[in-house]
Amino acid sequence: MRIIGLAGTNGSGKDSLGQILADGYGYMFVSVADFLRDEAKKRGLPIEREVLRTISAEWRREYGLGVLVDRAVELFQKSGKNYKGLAISPMRNGGEADRLKELGGRLVWIDADPKIRYGRITNRARSTEDKKTYEQFLAEEQAEMQPSGDEATLSLSDVKKRADIFIQNDVESLEDFRQIIDQKLAQLL
Repeated sequence: MRIIGLAGTNGSGKDSLGQILADGYGYMFVSVADFLRDEAKKRGLPIEREVLRTISAEWRREYGLGVLVDRAVELFQKSGKNYKGLAISPMRNGGEADRLKELGGRLVWIDADPKIRYGRITNRARSTEDKKTYEQFLAEEQAEMQPSGDEATLSLSDVKKRADIFIQNDVESLEDFRQIIDQKLAQLL
């Protein structure tokens, strides 16, 4: 099984890359954030970043640091479809990146200018988790970037250190992003 983990800053294009891998390369795309959103709904909690961070940390403590990767792999295996591989987004904890690597996966880190990323998330506004000021957006990113001392919490800087491929996505259109992806994926696939 080919497996690609997608990581990066909020609004950088992780889900867009996952969709490109699904539509153009025959990969199954799994957003592990959907697992967390579903759990928040089951608990009657609001779909907010803090709630999702709390649930993901709980799961990592209870089931292991690679739990979200394992759940995505399980979904892939149960699908019964003939995919060329699995793309998982987002990798937000060093243990997830380690689990991905244990399974022979490769990790892609995507980033973009913070103002561009902020514009993207406010334009998509899926839920209250995307409605915030620019200052709140930057503060959340800073909190998620650095280790807290609890290995079960988010640490994007730990994930970034483990990346195999780096992509800068400051382009405006999905078509321009696809061109960047096609060049970078030659190194990955």
